[in-house]
Amino acid sequence: MRLSLGREDFSTLPGWAEDRPAAAFAAFRRSAAHATTIRSYRTGSLGLSHAEFQPAYAAALAQLTSESGYLPDAEARSFFETWFRPVAVTPLDDDGLVTGYYEPEVAVSDTPESGYRSPFLRKPENLIKVPDPENPPAGIPVGHAFMLAGADGMDCCPDRQAIESGAFDGKGLEIAWASSLVDVFFAHIQGCARLRFADGRIERITYAAKSGHPFTGIGGLLVKRGEISADTVSMSSIRKWLADHPEQSEKLTWENRSFIFFEKAAVENDFLGPVAAAKVPLEPGRSLAVDRHIHTFGTPIFVSAPELEDFDEPRPFARLMIAQDTGTAIVGPARGDLFAGCGSEAGEKAGSIKASARFVILAPVGSEIARRAGHEQ
Repeated sequence: MRLSLGREDFSTLPGWAEDRPAAAFAAFRRSAAHATTIRSYRTGSLGLSHAEFQPAYAAALAQLTSESGYLPDAEARSFFETWFRPVAVTPLDDDGLVTGYYEPEVAVSDTPESGYRSPFLRKPENLIKVPDPENPPAGIPVGHAFMLAGADGMDCCPDRQAIESGAFDGKGLEIAWASSLVDVFFAHIQGCARLRFADGRIERITYAAKSGHPFTGIGGLLVKRGEISADTVSMSSIRKWLADHPEQSEKLTWENRSFIFFEKAAVENDFLGPVAAAKVPLEPGRSLAVDRHIHTFGTPIFVSAPELEDFDEPRPFARLMIAQDTGTAIVGPARGDLFAGCGSEAGEKAGSIKASARFVILAPVGSEIARRAGHEQ
């Protein structure tokens, strides 16, 4: 990881004064509660540790908020300016990039009725997580994050094509059936979905495990084959290509051998997203998926993307986000996925997001990174 750290100041940080960080504070406070009372977050390679966050965590939890957990924007901004120092994180080998994701809502059936033939599957009981996929025990292929435990040892899990062709039929793993294989595929990419049943019930499914096979982005395949230009590839353009080429769509999705298994989860708050990798509900427009090997969950990150319009106002995107999720395709110190929210409107927002971006992390006051960047000499 080659990057540079540069000092920034809140008074001159472009877009900081215009942002409305009340929701970012609410998201940060949830991470503070989890890290303080349940389990601390693993330190990323940038080095921001739980101990360095603890004073800010304690201050956030001591703040008096409304019942919803939100502060007025001015108080939220003052909180971050008091407890953090801005540090630009600039990759030396690549540009920063943001894309978007959301929680889709999918019409489903409890049974494989006519028109509903594409299932969401639970995790097989014998699917085991490999502790260190890059340095696995003998007999496990490098890079396989999950394996099936059997009487004779560990076996590779079937891949997407094999599973969708019936490898787990008869195992009772089906949660519900959708009418569109493309809807199921994109729920796999998002790692979550809300399921709407014909009787009005809404249930949530979230990531439980995956097949272990490496992820392959089909957008990259379409660009490589000249089907979509690199400038226009996005979730929306990929969906359109799949809709326009139904006879080729299944074979294309099979080239992403990674397959996601889900588990049911409650919908306790219609506005908030699912509980994600940081073990707290995602805040629409404020939660950010990052490379968890680099960034510590809970880190506030000010993301600037001049070519992208803000979610709520007619101005360039410049928002304080909180690192609360991750993803296989999110690799690098200035690579992020913006959580746009839940449902079709959020899907339209997320589907069009692909923009160059600049990351300024908010390092806790007194942290080593803040000192290295020239704060508090």
